[in-house]
Amino acid sequence: MSFAAFKMMHWATGIEHCASGFITHSSADSTPKIPPITADDIDSDWTTSTKPIGPVPNLITAAANVLEVYIVRIQEEASPSLAHKAAAEPKGGGAVLAGVSGASLELVCHDRLHGNVESLEVLPNGATDGGRRRDSIILTFRDAKISVLEFDESICGLRTSSMHCFEGSDWVHLRRGREFFPRGPLVKVDPLGRCAAVLAYGLQMIVLKAAEASTGLTAPAEDSTFRAAAASRIESSYIVGLRDLDMKHVKDFIFIHGYIEPVVVILHEHELTWAGRVAWKHHTCMVSALSVNTTLKQHPLIWSAMNLPHDAYKLLAVPSPIGGVLVIGANTIHYHSQSASCHLGLNNFAVPADGSQEMPRSGFTTELDAATATWLTNDVAVFSSKSGELLLLTLVYDGRVVQRLELMKSRASVLTSDITTIGSSFFFLGSRLGDSLLVQYYSGIGAPTLNHGVKEEVGDIESDAPSMKRLRRSPSDALQDLITSEELTFYGTGPNNAQIAQKNFTFAVRDSLLNIGPLKDFSYGMRINGDPSATGVAKQSNYELVCCSGHGKNGALTVLQKSIRPDTITQESLPGCKGIWTVYHKNLRSDSSKGVADEDEYHAYLIISLENRTMVLQTANNLEEVTENVDYYVQGTTVAAGNLFGRRRVIQVFARGARILDGAFMTQDLSLKSSNTEMNVASDGATVSSVSIADPYVLLRMTDGSIQLLVGDPYTCSVSVINPPVSENSDKLVLACTLYHDKGPEPWIRKTSTDAWLSTGIGEAIDGADGSTHDHGDVYCVLCYDNGDLEIFDVPNFNSIFLVDKFVSGRSHILDTFFHGAANNHINLTNKYSEDIGQVRKEANHSIKVVELSMQRWDSEHNRPFLLGILSDGTILCYHAYIYEVSDNASKTEGVVSSQNSVNLSNANASRLRNLRFVRVPLDTYAKEETPSGVCSQRITVFKNVGGLQGFFLSGSRPMWFMMFRERLRMHPQGCDGPIVAFTVLHNVNCNHGFICITSEGALKICQLPALSYDNYWPVQKIGLKGTPHQVTYFAEKNLYPVIVSVPVLKPLNQVLSSLVDQEVGNQFEHDNINMEGTYPMEEFEVRIMEPEKINGPWQTRATIPMQSSEHALTVRVVTLFNTTAQRNETLLAIGTAYVQGEDVAARGRILLYSVERISDNIQVKVTEVYSKELKGAISALASLQGHLLLASGPKIILHKWTGSELNGVAFHDVPPLYVVSLNIVKNFILLGDIHKSIYFLSWKEQGSQLNLLAKDFGSLDCLATEFLIDGSTLSLTVSDDQKNVQIFYYAPKVSESWKGQKLLSRAEFHVGAHITKFLRLQLLPTSADRTMPGSDKTNRFALLFGTLEGSIGCIAPLEELTFRRLQSLQKKLVDSVCHVAGLNPRSFRHFHSNGKAHRPGPDSIVDCELLVHFEMLALEDQLEIANQIGTTRMQIMSNLNDLSVATNFL
Repeated sequence: MSFAAFKMMHWATGIEHCASGFITHSSADSTPKIPPITADDIDSDWTTSTKPIGPVPNLITAAANVLEVYIVRIQEEASPSLAHKAAAEPKGGGAVLAGVSGASLELVCHDRLHGNVESLEVLPNGATDGGRRRDSIILTFRDAKISVLEFDESICGLRTSSMHCFEGSDWVHLRRGREFFPRGPLVKVDPLGRCAAVLAYGLQMIVLKAAEASTGLTAPAEDSTFRAAAASRIESSYIVGLRDLDMKHVKDFIFIHGYIEPVVVILHEHELTWAGRVAWKHHTCMVSALSVNTTLKQHPLIWSAMNLPHDAYKLLAVPSPIGGVLVIGANTIHYHSQSASCHLGLNNFAVPADGSQEMPRSGFTTELDAATATWLTNDVAVFSSKSGELLLLTLVYDGRVVQRLELMKSRASVLTSDITTIGSSFFFLGSRLGDSLLVQYYSGIGAPTLNHGVKEEVGDIESDAPSMKRLRRSPSDALQDLITSEELTFYGTGPNNAQIAQKNFTFAVRDSLLNIGPLKDFSYGMRINGDPSATGVAKQSNYELVCCSGHGKNGALTVLQKSIRPDTITQESLPGCKGIWTVYHKNLRSDSSKGVADEDEYHAYLIISLENRTMVLQTANNLEEVTENVDYYVQGTTVAAGNLFGRRRVIQVFARGARILDGAFMTQDLSLKSSNTEMNVASDGATVSSVSIADPYVLLRMTDGSIQLLVGDPYTCSVSVINPPVSENSDKLVLACTLYHDKGPEPWIRKTSTDAWLSTGIGEAIDGADGSTHDHGDVYCVLCYDNGDLEIFDVPNFNSIFLVDKFVSGRSHILDTFFHGAANNHINLTNKYSEDIGQVRKEANHSIKVVELSMQRWDSEHNRPFLLGILSDGTILCYHAYIYEVSDNASKTEGVVSSQNSVNLSNANASRLRNLRFVRVPLDTYAKEETPSGVCSQRITVFKNVGGLQGFFLSGSRPMWFMMFRERLRMHPQGCDGPIVAFTVLHNVNCNHGFICITSEGALKICQLPALSYDNYWPVQKIGLKGTPHQVTYFAEKNLYPVIVSVPVLKPLNQVLSSLVDQEVGNQFEHDNINMEGTYPMEEFEVRIMEPEKINGPWQTRATIPMQSSEHALTVRVVTLFNTTAQRNETLLAIGTAYVQGEDVAARGRILLYSVERISDNIQVKVTEVYSKELKGAISALASLQGHLLLASGPKIILHKWTGSELNGVAFHDVPPLYVVSLNIVKNFILLGDIHKSIYFLSWKEQGSQLNLLAKDFGSLDCLATEFLIDGSTLSLTVSDDQKNVQIFYYAPKVSESWKGQKLLSRAEFHVGAHITKFLRLQLLPTSADRTMPGSDKTNRFALLFGTLEGSIGCIAPLEELTFRRLQSLQKKLVDSVCHVAGLNPRSFRHFHSNGKAHRPGPDSIVDCELLVHFEMLALEDQLEIANQIGTTRMQIMSNLNDLSVATNFL
């Protein structure tokens, strides 16, 4: 392996940062929700206690380098039109709270950045101009990069508004000689949006001044795309050195409320202390408040507070009208403002500063280190503690003086990494250890109070989301004006009367975002329903990844399966099948009763088109053939079939005609003539090639490229043929066409037209009042011509309303060229081509055509349509529609310029969809397949309900599901059946919302989707463990998974302390000054042997091996040992452990060997211990080496042989110096990673019983995982480290730099941006190129699949040198020619991060597929241009990228 490619396959899901702000809409805009319940007047609002929810801001989340912006969609209970949909949607349902029955998150934009987000804030627009401006997002990256992003409606995505970089030679003085900084830049913003500040390099504060609302960066006249500063912007920046203000160690800072100028409060430690000195020196922190004057660049100190505890770590700004700041420590909470202060002790470790006066304490003990917090109301903050409990802190205040703090326990929830309030009734718990939750909260006033002994507060938020429990909360002054002054002072002091103004907070979980991180370990096992006879790509569907993810109570086993393996219900052999359709039949008698909802109606007939005949089957109960008894056309193949007239009729289209049937009886028979009459002689051969049905219209495309439309009459249930005018006057052939049915509560496309739609829209709605056509919505016809243009017409009038030049080229945004004219050009990257390149270009362009189109919108209030196009070279173009309202004066001039040729300009413009635009959606995982040009294959099937999901199914040689969740398409391949020729949905008694697919081998399979979570990059199933999983391995012979799990157990303190004493030496503790009461949580370890019970069902623990007290299981492996007595191999389970008893006790560990047997009934598992021995040093890794057992025991490795009852040492070697992290074995080679001292490469010689050190890496490196990488006959050593890098070494004793082979040489290095915890070696799959070259040495090539703590999965795959050089030169071009989000440079991101340590840069031999994937998203012209510049062709690059994705298409 000299060259490799780095490829992500599953992006990070663990959310580290979240914030909320008005990004996609301003607070004054119409809020994105269903219209609220109108209250008559203000008083009724108080009585009904359903305050209408105010404008809801967006949610912004960052997981490693993935930035996402969501809209919170609210479902209000009052709208009856959505009642049936709420019942159908499982998301966000639950009890009604404050008039809201549910809420869900809908994705607006998803960007992958070339850098990990270190901190994230939203710059608010301030209170100026009535909240018309939107907010901006401020991101910071290491070491001191700041990007400000705003949402640009014209491209429906994020645009960078300013970039600030304080790195490099100009700013090297800011580092003050330091190389390493423990944390990246931290950003905070002023609550009124006047400025922001970033703390970088430990003590440098960068102040970013925001632009005033009036002064935009560009005047609105110059550039119509920038409307006068639509969002808040940064104007200038300067640096404040905090060292000059006599601050040494800054821990946190924040802007506070209630001052005319921005005021920043800084928490810093004026002199350090450490654990051994805490008893004498414990109150070392202080806060200082500086007033920031951005114009004069001055920052005078206005107040400060000393004597804060040393463990204070976080500040929280108290909102107006109270103001001030909360200082949060591990054991105390302090409130400070300019005028007042108070504090609250949380446990016994809280001591007052001077040791004299008694401290007010909370009613229960807790610890707040590593807590996150946000404000629910202006006097109540919610804390999420490190144990996942929600605590409510109330500020009891009078005027602006806070009298005391009260802390209340609330519910348990997920372990959070960040928390943010969204608007006035939601908050979001972002977590990297569990699933992130969107929670609605409601504070009912005057609700019945609970007594003190209620046990309700321990409930877990997730587990009882629907059952809505009330929670107690401390008093607040929201009702002060209702209580007289005497009572007020009374309730301020007396605890009993405090119940008067009790607020009850009610929580409801409304939505959750799935997270599979942190992946500590994974193993590669067989699925239960695997097919042992499968070969090739289909064989990959037999495997799954079982991962250890989460922590504590969020710990889980996560089962990941990249490809979907459906559950087969029945299977029939049916050779020669061409197509398959299911149709409904409603007869009039049942129709009047409306007994069954549309979703639950069973299919009536199944129509199967074979090579020269058609079969018809009845599907109501069982499938039985009724071909002889029906009037369907059965003598030849069927082109398409579907329902018309609200499912009362079936239409069957065949090559030369169509039939309308009522159930089994034909009501009309049509024969189709070609439209081009003058070409009559030639056109006898024109038959129907493709069909699109949108009730009551049917669009036919003939083989000669003309189209015909069948128009249905709902009263007579008959159809008539019309030739649309489009096909007569144009000589352009139609290559692909589809009908788009714009239905739903309100038609979406109409909104994109000009204001003229109002009159027509209302008229149509009134027409349909008789009930026949009221749910039809609008129908549009989308055509693609052979010159690559796309046009949309309205049906049945066929007025052109939208036209795109060169749809084939796949630009990132498309809009109506007729209306906007040249406006399309500024989106292209380059428009100046020289003549000769232009010639090449034309030839290349002619070969690529559109072969199929589909446009679809699913029934939901806010869904926007997707447009899918398949090109002849296998590319899939996926576009998502959006609305951008063009200002009139700008567009009229363009319109006149661009359309001088059209005569009636005004009429044409009136009905055009000038506000409609499409944005291209990147499709990550699909591998292409060529379709021969001219063959219009119907590969796209739209499904509305397969197992409750909706989306597209793409048949063909690599079938793929496109599932629609939260306005994003999730793509999941289905590889287990090979190529699929036909697909349709089926819903009947035996198959509930399932589907039928027909494989190329001629098998008809009736299937259902397995019950997994599909709203993830890969389908996933989570099995909760209620403990932390540490390591998992796969016992292949028995199909079992042994897992190391630790569960925290509360133990008495004296028991814990006695275990910390070395028993042999016999010291006794002097327990005079130690309080021995109380408990302390200790982790108890066990090895659980688990197996999946049935397909996608719950997992069962078959056996448990407990560890002794204070013994940690460190590793579990299945080893094959050669029994020297019995002369046979035995497969055993080996466990390595360590006793963790503090620094006073010498380290010991145990090696345990177990045999695992299944008992006769094959369900119970019998585990028997065959051997156990205590050794010096922790046993941190073990492996079997040619029938021997290799143990890493403390600072040496020992090789043992197994006699059947004893382990006898045969060889040892004194490496590593410290502690083995991982151990890998290939043949007789050993690769070993040390926690600080990098990697060691050893070999084992049988004849002399020797372990020899061959070579080592001389640098120091904190290893996390190691593995061998095999490419043909070359062996490389891969290692990942704690700085998120990967390095590849090789052993070359003949090369002079290797010091006669002692030193490992670097072959490649790369920055992954995530902590890799495990590598897995998998053989590359064969690609098309490999099959053509006979005898190529490609059989023994392996890729490394890896998992990370951020929840991402990727692989490193070897490349040929020629391919590598080609992709590397393409990568260098793409750095400049792609517009990168937030202005980040991919090259600097992928440089090795040495973190200040000396490091010799290694060769750059890894290409970054995260950057190469942008090539497919470029417009076709730009692709050809770039390919031409690097001296290759677009086809060549595409086939290289495609081969790479086929070869690594694992699982």
